[in-house]
Amino acid sequence: MAEEILRIENLSKSFGPTLANKNINLSLKRGSVHGLAGENGSGKSTLASIVCGIQKKDSGKIYKDGEEYSPANPIEAGNRHVSMVVQELGIVGNLSPVVNIFLGRTEQFKKNGILDFNKMEKAAREQLDKWELGELALDGMTETLSIGQRKILELIRALSIDPDLLILDEISQALSQDKREILYKFIKHFTGEGKTILMITHDLEEMLEICDTISVLRDGEIVATKACADFTLEELKHKMIGREIAGDYYRNDQEEQYGEEVILEVEKLGVPGQLEDVSFQLHKGEVLGVCGLSDAGIHTLGAALFGLLEHRTGKVCMKATGKLLNRPKDVIKAGGAYLSKDRDADGLMLDASIGDNIIVPNVGDMTGKFGFLSPGKVKKLAQETSEAYAIKSTGIDHIVKRLSGGNKQKVNLSRWLIKDLKFIILDCPTRGVDIGVKAYIYEVLRKAKKAGLGIILISDELSEAMGMSDRILVMRDHKKAGILSRTTDFTEDKIIEVML
Repeated sequence: MAEEILRIENLSKSFGPTLANKNINLSLKRGSVHGLAGENGSGKSTLASIVCGIQKKDSGKIYKDGEEYSPANPIEAGNRHVSMVVQELGIVGNLSPVVNIFLGRTEQFKKNGILDFNKMEKAAREQLDKWELGELALDGMTETLSIGQRKILELIRALSIDPDLLILDEISQALSQDKREILYKFIKHFTGEGKTILMITHDLEEMLEICDTISVLRDGEIVATKACADFTLEELKHKMIGREIAGDYYRNDQEEQYGEEVILEVEKLGVPGQLEDVSFQLHKGEVLGVCGLSDAGIHTLGAALFGLLEHRTGKVCMKATGKLLNRPKDVIKAGGAYLSKDRDADGLMLDASIGDNIIVPNVGDMTGKFGFLSPGKVKKLAQETSEAYAIKSTGIDHIVKRLSGGNKQKVNLSRWLIKDLKFIILDCPTRGVDIGVKAYIYEVLRKAKKAGLGIILISDELSEAMGMSDRILVMRDHKKAGILSRTTDFTEDKIIEVML
């Protein structure tokens, strides 16, 4: 199955003075998974967006099935059986899942000018069943679905045009481990029918496991393309960033290391229908990991701890003072913070500047005489933070939505860590960031832990939870299934056994 489905010749693309893609030459074979590796900003998503018609190339040629191919938009790409699941969520929250799947293509379900919703839902169900993508509620509003469910929804939408070339841009990092297994099974099924996947993922172990060929982009250029079996993990890292990353970026100790002082005490925390009877303590300088299968309740736990969910039961309090933390403002006032898994929707102000995003949680510290904001203090803090956390941009006036995923997360994390925090709740803090930024975030967290910060690390990646945590709280069926110790219990088999 070596027939070529897509060939790219000398493709280049610029955004103003920034050269995003430079003389790209690439060939994709039928029935294969071709990986695109590279740091944030290396040009992967730009290249993918050109292939699926979201962006237009400046120069070069693309051939699909031996014929010249230059889609003006995703509809034209779809007509040539090319579709894409984008990195950031690309759905409309206040529409139903079924309407999102066929948005812009609903004419096929009309009869005498009336839209047949039952026919639409049947077509969506057929895609779910055909590709064995599991259960998904198709009624109600899309905004009620989890991020993982929304990613599966986007995959169904991409598949609904019957593509023979499917581009997956960072889909797996939004999924829990069991949902990833469904994705991997789908990929084998899809390519087994002679169809092709162009896959972008920051999970390099995943890329080496499931891809047939890997192309590495650095600074907009392809610096290597070869069979996956010919790459080692260390070589792949080196090709991506142009320098060695020494060893593993996780912890190398084998024991719990944190203070005796209890910062946060949680007793019988619950949310009707979503969370039940969760109790634990967080110590000074502890990283408490939280993991579980999809729908186990791990992401609900983070939101509940921060006081975001209505009808919450149980107690969250500061151990030293007994102060109850019922609402987000209580948490912030007590020296706590929370980063949602969906940083774009729940964390950052995308249309605002880096400076404005950094300042918002710190307004209370920026007032001058008569309670007004001090422009000098504001600018100084924003610049110092941007420099300290190595945020790559044109300056603090740079609009956040124009940053790469890794730099967005640096903004999101830094604006809280510059405060005098006692604890922080992090929900998948390395989702959608490259290996360089991931290593950087882990180093920042190690330093914060050493300084005494209590960290609740919610993660869909078992390797991350094991690699960074002192203890792991395992969730199952919306309940605490157990708390495991780094000293005695940190094996993958043991943790999965508790999950199941």
